[in-house]
Amino acid sequence: MGAIDRTWPTSLSEAVRRAARDAPEQGIAVFDGRARNLERRTYADLEELALASARRFHGLGVAPREPVLVALPTSWEWLEAWFGLLMLGAWPVASSGAGAMAAAEAQFDKVERVMAKIGARFVVASETFQRQAVDQGFSFAERGVITTDAQRRAPERSFQGPRDAGDDIAFLQLTSGSTGVPRAVAISHRAAIHNPLASTEAIGAPLGAPADDWADGMVSWLPLYHDMGLIGCLILPLVTGLDTWLLRPQTFLARPALWLHNLGVRGTTFTPAPNFGYQLCVERVPEDQLASLDLSSWQVALTGAEMVRSETSRAFCAKFAACGFSETAFRPCYGLAEATLAVTFDLKGEGVRTRPAPVGADAGFAMSDVVSTGSPVRDTRVRIAAPDLSDRADGEIGEVLISGPGLFSGYYNDAEATAECMHDGWFATGDLGFVHDGELYLTGRTKDLLIVHGHNIMPDEIERLADSVTGGGGLLRSAAFSVARGATGEEAVVVVEVDDNDPQRLSQLGHAIRSKIGRAAGLPLADLVFVRRGRIPRTTSGKMQRGELRQRYVDGRLERA
Repeated sequence: MGAIDRTWPTSLSEAVRRAARDAPEQGIAVFDGRARNLERRTYADLEELALASARRFHGLGVAPREPVLVALPTSWEWLEAWFGLLMLGAWPVASSGAGAMAAAEAQFDKVERVMAKIGARFVVASETFQRQAVDQGFSFAERGVITTDAQRRAPERSFQGPRDAGDDIAFLQLTSGSTGVPRAVAISHRAAIHNPLASTEAIGAPLGAPADDWADGMVSWLPLYHDMGLIGCLILPLVTGLDTWLLRPQTFLARPALWLHNLGVRGTTFTPAPNFGYQLCVERVPEDQLASLDLSSWQVALTGAEMVRSETSRAFCAKFAACGFSETAFRPCYGLAEATLAVTFDLKGEGVRTRPAPVGADAGFAMSDVVSTGSPVRDTRVRIAAPDLSDRADGEIGEVLISGPGLFSGYYNDAEATAECMHDGWFATGDLGFVHDGELYLTGRTKDLLIVHGHNIMPDEIERLADSVTGGGGLLRSAAFSVARGATGEEAVVVVEVDDNDPQRLSQLGHAIRSKIGRAAGLPLADLVFVRRGRIPRTTSGKMQRGELRQRYVDGRLERA
């Protein structure tokens, strides 16, 4: 168990040094893609590797206080790069690598646009990544890619990193942007330290002590470019001196029982996951493997990153109770990248608790009840606001606004977007909900954002892909939104306007659209609906009304072509 200094470090680089000093035998274990082998190194090893990596980055011309993308899979190469940039004083920006969640061409396009938006000169990636990007003619590929081999061979050049103050930027976290180009959330050192330490207190509240007092470690399959993976499963154990065991997301998707097995054999554990991860275990862990699982030491199963479904928690508990899993281990939570991560946690430890969905709850999420995501973590405040930003009464639905030391420092290089969502120190999340007895319940979103399997996707991205197949963008358009499908959570629906209803043509068109969206966005569609031209509702100014379209779809009022 962790034995880290209870006085809080002032920066992430200091947190690395403290972990090496105070918890030298604890560390990080990374499984390979098939989970047949793992490479475990201590925090003392991490500090040494990160400092050597920082010297090599400096030798390659990387400067302090410049953003650098890291587009690698979960691996020690990723850890050396990200922490090396951190120790140098540069700003690491975790990004999914080509082939991770999208086809290579779409991912290269995303990387290029992000680099242009934030003024990044470099992306750290594999040799394959660079070769494919060069072959496809992307401008950043020739000079802007630092391959892992090149980084290892680079000469080490001594440096004196900046003396990080609490308000200085520590790293940038990518999140969805309204134009399809991800925004870069600037996270300060103070926020990056406060949020995981506040989280460990909240996680341990029902057990009477912070999680690092009683836990041995965490086991995670979450991608490190996701805030829940980066902060919740890497920075939190680092700051608190716990072991962490990392599987690749693709490994979990193929064999979810591996995650459960490791949660049972790595001592006393806790971990977060989105709702769909628990649902995947329900659906894909074979019955004949249950006897080999012992989940009795899995103390806390955090669930967040997307709408929490009570049906999923009930099904998970029913299936794995015989393996020693307790229903009180489930702990719903709420967070987002702009809050570093955690905003609220269930502090009661009584399992998933619900209330009937109130009048005005978003019907598109098909909720008969809503789940409590708990109370704000230390020093964090939540309020529910009307459209004019006045406070809603207890139990009334409005937009969720948050404030506290975990709040981001703004969207990097995007002052306009920052100003749009900040109101006198309060961040307008775009999520809808209400507060009852001090606990937050989420009911929907004011934004058109799709959250599928814990990943934020702007509908514009999906619509652009559909339009590229149909030739839309003029009188014929497509619209994307998400709906709930029972315990499986949100799934994507695309509505496409067409001029005719020839079955053969529509079948071919539908196959082409599904294939394009699947390859480019890694997103299977729950439904693809063809409608006659003009059936997608718009305002008098021509703006698409996705919310109204979704409501018509849910109500069965959408007439198909």
